[in-house]
Amino acid sequence: MRIVLAEDSVLLREGLVGLLERFGHQVVAGASTADELIAAVAEHAPDVVVTDVRMPPGFSDEGLRAALQLRAKQPGLPVLVLSQYVQRAYAEDLLDSADGRGVGYLLKERIGHVEEFVDALARVAAGDTVVDPEVVRQLIRHRRDPLSRLTAR
Repeated sequence: MRIVLAEDSVLLREGLVGLLERFGHQVVAGASTADELIAAVAEHAPDVVVTDVRMPPGFSDEGLRAALQLRAKQPGLPVLVLSQYVQRAYAEDLLDSADGRGVGYLLKERIGHVEEFVDALARVAAGDTVVDPEVVRQLIRHRRDPLSRLTAR
C-alpha cells in the first residue's frame, strides 16, 4: 500500500515510516505541515493518507482540515486520522465525507498493539470506517446535549 504520512513530530513520523515499511507498506511521502500534506497527495496519488490533527503553524486542527480538503477534491481518498485529541466538529465532517467510507479516526494513546493500527489502516484503505470508541462516545455525548447546539452571544 502506498501511503502519505503527515505528522509534525519527526520522531513519531520516522517511527511510523519504519513500522509501516516493516509490514510491507511504502510511505511515498512524509509531511510535517498541512500544506506539505496536500502537495504530497497531489504529487504521489497515494492509496491512503495518515494524518495528525494538530500541525504547524497553528497547532490546532490543520491536519484534519487538510484531510477534509483532500476528501472534497477526491471523495474516495481513504484518510486515517491519528491523533491525541478528538476534534468533534471536524471529526463529524470527516465521517460525513463520502458517506463515511474510507475514513478512520484513532487516538494514539489508545492503540494497544501495532497490528491493530496496521489492520485499521488496511480497512480504511479498503473503504471501511474505523473509529476509536472514545471518539464515538464524545460525538454521541455532544449530539445528546441540547445546550451544545447553542452559540455564544
